[in-house]
Amino acid sequence: MSLQSQPQPPGPATPAAGALAGARVPAGLLGVAFVILWSTGFPAARIGLDHSAPFTLLVLRFGGAGLIFAVLTQLSRAAWPPARAALHSAVVGALSLALQLGTLYLAAARGVNVGLIALVIGTMPIVTALLGLAFFGEAVRPLQWLGFGLGFTGVALAVGERIGPGHGAGPGAYLAVLVGLLAISAGTLYQKRHGSDVDPRSALALQHLAATLLLLPFAVHEGFRIDSSAAFYVTLGWAIGVNSLGAFALFFVLLRRGAVNQVAALFFLMPPVTALIDYLVLGDALTLYKMAGLALAALGVWLATRPHPGARPHTAGQLQPPVVPARRTAEPQRAASGSSPLVPSALRMKKRRSS
Repeated sequence: MSLQSQPQPPGPATPAAGALAGARVPAGLLGVAFVILWSTGFPAARIGLDHSAPFTLLVLRFGGAGLIFAVLTQLSRAAWPPARAALHSAVVGALSLALQLGTLYLAAARGVNVGLIALVIGTMPIVTALLGLAFFGEAVRPLQWLGFGLGFTGVALAVGERIGPGHGAGPGAYLAVLVGLLAISAGTLYQKRHGSDVDPRSALALQHLAATLLLLPFAVHEGFRIDSSAAFYVTLGWAIGVNSLGAFALFFVLLRRGAVNQVAALFFLMPPVTALIDYLVLGDALTLYKMAGLALAALGVWLATRPHPGARPHTAGQLQPPVVPARRTAEPQRAASGSSPLVPSALRMKKRRSS
């Protein structure tokens, strides 16, 4: 896996912010950690929805993570973004958190097969590339399209055996899955273009708190339904500590350091890795199709994230020094004053004698 680092927008200059942005950690290692941590959210959601209503679970998760990020921001004295940047962070929270996970949790709670959800969300890199091409003119290389095709084939192999008819799911539940796909794709593009040039701690606090406020009325409508079991609190703690504080923070850092299509391609690995986690944690069968899907998805991600042959190398996490234009007015001023080395010495001596 190779995530090519791109020049980053100006961000906070504090050492702590630079460390949090992963300046010294290879992008490939960050990508591996991101895939593993994000993938654990799927079995965690399966367990959590057995003990809680969907919006109640998300409000508690987002609210808890938002408060922790806010405390980290205050303790580290990180900068809060100005009003315009704060609004961008709130939009990212609305798309990537509230709308995406809200619709997917609702679809799962309404009976949509989780294999089908994983297959639809597995097209996220392709949808993101198409949106970027249509709205922002972001080019996609032929090798990346090949990687996208192989990655999606791997996703289909990994989750194909789990796809089946939903239990009582209506058209609205399936529509919710498509809305979730568009939300994570649009949110990824929006964050890269407008929401990555602020401190990650304060930005993630605003994202999670905005998502909390948006989903709060739905949780109230559900009556904040939980069963107060140990399994619920363990799942909630995992969702806050691992999925929000860990996975979404890495997602922020990767978007800040890499190209959108390269980061999005990592989502091809989510369903196969989730199948592996389900085998280790929940005891689901690990079939030959799932193993083949994992291998094919990994090949697709490797192709989609390979650096462009003509791209200039860039040190991860390091801003390129700005190019300062030459001051063309300096030499004429020096010449006028007689101090320029370009003025012949005889001319300078003539000026002295005349004075």
